[in-house]
Amino acid sequence: MPSTFFGLNIAYSGVNHYQAALNTTGNNIANAATKGYTRQQTVQEAAMALRTNTTYGMAGSGVVTTAIEQVRNTYYDLRFWENNANLGQYEIKHYYMRQIEDYFKEIADGQEGFNALFDKFFNAIADVKKYASDPSRKENVISTGQNLADFMKAMAENLHKLQLDVNAELENKTRQINGIAEQIATLNKQINTIEMNTDGLKANELRDKRNLLIDELSKIVNVDVDEVPISNSLNPDMVTGAHNYIVKIAGGQMLVDGYEYNTIECTARTDAQKRNQTDADGLYNFQWSNGLEFNLYGKNLGGEMKALVELRDGNNQENFKGIIEGFGANGPDQTVTIKATASYLCDISKSNLPPAGIIRLNNMEIEYSSWEMIPNPDGTANYTFTLKEPVVNTGALINKNASIGKAVDYQGIPYYLSQMNEWIRNFAAAVNKELKHGYTSYKEPGDVLFVYTDISGAQKTFGDVYQDPTAPGYDPANPLKPVTSWSSIGDSYYNLTAFNFTVSDKMKKDSEHLAVSTSKNPDIDVDAYNVLDEIGKIKTDTKKMSFRGRSSKEFLECLSADMALNAKSASIFTENYANIGNSIDLQRKSVSGVDEDEEALDLSKFQRGLDLSSKMIQVLTEVYDRLILQTGV
Repeated sequence: MPSTFFGLNIAYSGVNHYQAALNTTGNNIANAATKGYTRQQTVQEAAMALRTNTTYGMAGSGVVTTAIEQVRNTYYDLRFWENNANLGQYEIKHYYMRQIEDYFKEIADGQEGFNALFDKFFNAIADVKKYASDPSRKENVISTGQNLADFMKAMAENLHKLQLDVNAELENKTRQINGIAEQIATLNKQINTIEMNTDGLKANELRDKRNLLIDELSKIVNVDVDEVPISNSLNPDMVTGAHNYIVKIAGGQMLVDGYEYNTIECTARTDAQKRNQTDADGLYNFQWSNGLEFNLYGKNLGGEMKALVELRDGNNQENFKGIIEGFGANGPDQTVTIKATASYLCDISKSNLPPAGIIRLNNMEIEYSSWEMIPNPDGTANYTFTLKEPVVNTGALINKNASIGKAVDYQGIPYYLSQMNEWIRNFAAAVNKELKHGYTSYKEPGDVLFVYTDISGAQKTFGDVYQDPTAPGYDPANPLKPVTSWSSIGDSYYNLTAFNFTVSDKMKKDSEHLAVSTSKNPDIDVDAYNVLDEIGKIKTDTKKMSFRGRSSKEFLECLSADMALNAKSASIFTENYANIGNSIDLQRKSVSGVDEDEEALDLSKFQRGLDLSSKMIQVLTEVYDRLILQTGV
């Protein structure tokens, strides 16, 4: 049979519960504007009923407040984190693609753009024919040619600076990831300490801090979160209250495992580790603190990290790849021959292959010191690499894959540098070819106008590497044609890039070395100045030179189309993912956010419950007063 004061205990449990509910509601209202705060609610259940051994069986014993829990839906969290990674990726791409577009604008900071400088060069060529006796006209050709080369160099250097900026931001993002990982591991320990030592208590505020960190992390890199209860190995059914909180990033790479966490370390690439011919010095490679490689190029990488990697290393998938055909004699300077079939590897003007570096032979990486390329009649090419270390068991590598660098499916900075190099090589070759067909005012054979400078600063010229336009199968898209082969260590057009493109010092010192005539006696030869005519055709005649199937003048239009497409795509996706993110966040807040109107209703409800529980205590007090003090008097 229940105690005489049983009703008083029931009322008291009600007062306790509604007091806790009011306090929780007050906490919600106080944190309505707190970033990352999750609405909390009291969880109640009926207290264990007592057996009365009477006809009505068991009697209820009041209410028990079992927990104060967060109101949160993990489904919306997962959707938010996934969308946040996409938003971060396209925001970064949009920001940097706009910068690349600005670099190539026709008028920037008061400087003339490509089209203006290009037109001036050909106008100067036309003026020489009109005023052949005026040396200043030839000087103008050389001057405008140098201006065009300086413009290309400035653009390339701007892209290099941007590549280094992106590289620095990649390092900064890894520092952010490392800092977040440390904080999450610390919070994991704090949360478990609280929840293990108190029966049913949840460390809600600490959990909010952790969720806020995951929100921040999800924009930098895609995340995968799992929380697993920790059981007692001696008693699996025992509830310990502790959880193992696991955070993985970039397609399953472990970042946080309970109280332990990994950090990402960055090291500057050596010259041998360059992925593309014109990569800036000091770009970073990344690895985990436990020594494992951090996979920057996996398909599952997302967020701002993915965008930065694609911008820094994006080569439109045009890295070196081929099939191993054979090896030279074993020993020092052993060689390996690789057959390449990709069109961009069979055209030296498109080459972006580092002159020396690391080649991957099947699953083995080895350093090479130089290479030679021999084109085949069937449109393929054989590359022979000189290795710095001998390879054993070469027979097992025949017909296996070989590659250099990584295929990054985005038109990033290396792609635009490669496009510039291709145009410069073909343009310089086309102009130089016509000049070498002529004679100077000194009745000497013509020489090249455009040259390149090597790392020592010395100017280098080129051999006779031109196709004959009258020959069958002439390809105007590739006026360069090797006599025998191309080499990374020879003075060839492969070594000509936007960074070292310049005009011959010989021409600068004496403009009369500029060949303008196909005759040693131009004064009596009516067709003498057709050298200038042929050079003039290079501007618009795709039979003289073409770039991506278009004329040389349309170079900037081709690049601008690429940039505009990438920038517009990034802008559209940024807007779309921002809208989706706002929608998901509203859905998430509708569940976990604090609604002041709803809290006001809860205040009224819980206050009413507290008033009634208190009223019950008052009534029972009067009953006990009558029963104990007044009965029998």
